[in-house]
Amino acid sequence: MNIQQYLQEKRELVERALMRYFVAPVAKRTETRYSNVLLEAIQYSLLNGGKRIRPILCIASFEAAGGKGDGILPFACGLEMIHTYSLIHDDLPAIDNDDYRRGRLTCHKVFGEAIGILAGDALLTEAFKLMTDPSSHQAQVVLEIVNEVAQAAGIFGMIGGQVMDVESEGKSIDSLTLLAIHQNKTGALIRVSVRTGVKLAGGSPEVLQAFTTYGEKVGLAFQIVDDILNVEGDKERLGKNTGSDQTRKKATYPSILGMEVSRRTVQELTESAIESLKPFGPEAEPLRAIARYMIARDY
Repeated sequence: MNIQQYLQEKRELVERALMRYFVAPVAKRTETRYSNVLLEAIQYSLLNGGKRIRPILCIASFEAAGGKGDGILPFACGLEMIHTYSLIHDDLPAIDNDDYRRGRLTCHKVFGEAIGILAGDALLTEAFKLMTDPSSHQAQVVLEIVNEVAQAAGIFGMIGGQVMDVESEGKSIDSLTLLAIHQNKTGALIRVSVRTGVKLAGGSPEVLQAFTTYGEKVGLAFQIVDDILNVEGDKERLGKNTGSDQTRKKATYPSILGMEVSRRTVQELTESAIESLKPFGPEAEPLRAIARYMIARDY
């Protein structure tokens, strides 16, 4: 399959949905409690391109598990909103202190730190509102998914991983701690994106388990590739400065295990992710292609 065409089509689908479900309706509100600068900051960050990997994985898993229709989109968009909030906060001076994201100044550099923090807070809150809006899905299934997404984004997921990441800067850590950082900081949200698609499609426990394994493997591989690109990537393609991990003495696969081991690990994880989809036919081909794309990307 033409993975570039597939990704572009799904990106456009997600972009339209973000406008339809979040940006356009909120922008029409005229009450004074809706700050124009807050909306500008949210739109600046949320609609600033990006790979949209998490919502695309959610949609691809939904369709591969037999799901039909656009009922997946509020959840796919909600996951992207959570991811965007995390990027806004990661870029703040107190954490990664980055000036550029996707080729443009980061949110706090344009709107100030206070608005950057509040824009991230708003995106996180609105994501759960969007996922729990009345829909055709069974209430119990929605409840389970929202609970799982909250866990993946919270103390024992993304936020917990980010805390471990910050606390490990400049310190000597072992490979198991490094694995835990990556599995939580990045892997948890990717894993739950895949599981959300399967659950909304009504996939069997066997399908859910196979896709969960896939999500775990590609989530870890994705972060290791990010680590590699931070060392040797093209900052023009990446849209942000390279070498920041080394400057901040972050715990990464290249810094702890070396570049050769990092590349080999990515290849092994990708092969394992694809192998987990062996029981499935053409319906899972987009997921296989996404896994291959994620290790070959240069941004």
